[in-house]
Amino acid sequence: MQPDLSFLDLLSASEALQRHDFSALELAEACLRQIERLNPDLNAFITPTPEMACQQAISADALLALRPSNITDLALLGLPISLKDLFDTADILTSAGSNFFAGNIPSEDAQAVLKIRLAGAVIVGKANLHEIALGVTNINPHFGTCHNPWDTACISGGSSGGSAVAVATGMSLAALGTDTGGSIRIPAALCGVVGLKPTFGRVSTRGVVPLSWNLDHVGPITRTARDAARMLSVLAGFDPHDPASVDIPAEDYSAHLGDGIHGWRVAMASGDYVENVDPEIHAAVEAAGSVFKELGARLEKVEASWLADMALANSRMTQADGAAFHRKRLEMHPELFGVDVRQRLEDGRALTSSEYSLARRVQVESRRYFEQFFEKYDLLILPTTPIPAPLIEGTQAIQAARQLTRFTAPFNLAGLPALSVPCGFTGNNLPIGLQIISKHWGEAKVLQAGHSYQKLTNWHIRHPGL
Repeated sequence: MQPDLSFLDLLSASEALQRHDFSALELAEACLRQIERLNPDLNAFITPTPEMACQQAISADALLALRPSNITDLALLGLPISLKDLFDTADILTSAGSNFFAGNIPSEDAQAVLKIRLAGAVIVGKANLHEIALGVTNINPHFGTCHNPWDTACISGGSSGGSAVAVATGMSLAALGTDTGGSIRIPAALCGVVGLKPTFGRVSTRGVVPLSWNLDHVGPITRTARDAARMLSVLAGFDPHDPASVDIPAEDYSAHLGDGIHGWRVAMASGDYVENVDPEIHAAVEAAGSVFKELGARLEKVEASWLADMALANSRMTQADGAAFHRKRLEMHPELFGVDVRQRLEDGRALTSSEYSLARRVQVESRRYFEQFFEKYDLLILPTTPIPAPLIEGTQAIQAARQLTRFTAPFNLAGLPALSVPCGFTGNNLPIGLQIISKHWGEAKVLQAGHSYQKLTNWHIRHPGL
């Protein structure tokens, strides 16, 4: 068996399975070996599911034997996927990274989990996260800290940290995450993989433990934009039982990936708010802008200090909405929350109705602003995070959240599709992420741009040397 089998991207693995280069069981076992070997040090998984994965892989092999060339309705057949432990899974612990949910065994799957199961995915386990998804460090006092595979002394990012680590290290070929202020894109950037937050309402959140009903998004973490397109084609669609779901037809997000971005109008965010970043990140994003020019795009720098108000409004809404959902737990047993999470929930509970109303007003204004912005531009690009992964030791979770969500939270508030792709490494070999934004329901555009960028760069094919 190939030694790097678990590092195949989704599409390459799918094509190889159809050619019978190896079996789905062999592929699953390669990922499970990575979990067994690396999870003790990286702590990416709360609940690995090796027996279930092997059973699902054997079933996939049976289908592949019967239908080797006609599996378009089974787009994830035989492919190992991990799930952030915020998604309900039938008969499997869904902890939300919290002691409050230590005995939570759902009776049915979340809608997103059901969709990937029906598409033939092999579920290898439930991934670690920042407690109740309210944080970006993945320093979890209940289930342990998740470590960055590029430097285990550094944070993985969060709250979908375990999911990003799993994909970066070959423990799974893709993962499901959630994103309320950057929780897919931040760990994707810090771990050197791809993370997609779709438009608000594009993917059902039913069966996902909420943080903010107004800001939560479900999306994939993968190795390539091409893989993210395949995942989104499976996940997207109207769910009448999810109040946040929007009835707008989904599409084949892979159909136009190869069409390029020649002639597209691309705004590059600039100004003090965006450029006050780590110098190596600034240089990497500037270099990415040059690649967009090489691809034929028309690049224009746009002052973007207005992002600051959006980031603040998102933070306030996240904390207040989280305090509302967890109100009984916060009232009865506040001591069971981790220190940083309890403080953020207390801050949310203390927010006045006027402050919350003003934050919602910024949300409405931001949506209208971007509707007009994307009449002029096809894309907006900027760093995913202002700094590379900080050290675990000494990192204050609340301060890290304020810093790491500066460039991601505004697009949760506005509900826009946002993609993070690797765009470089620091001198200390830590990954750097580029964020690509487009108009509402413009997932195909961000994926097309990400794929075009990855065709001319090789940052996404590098793997941590563990």
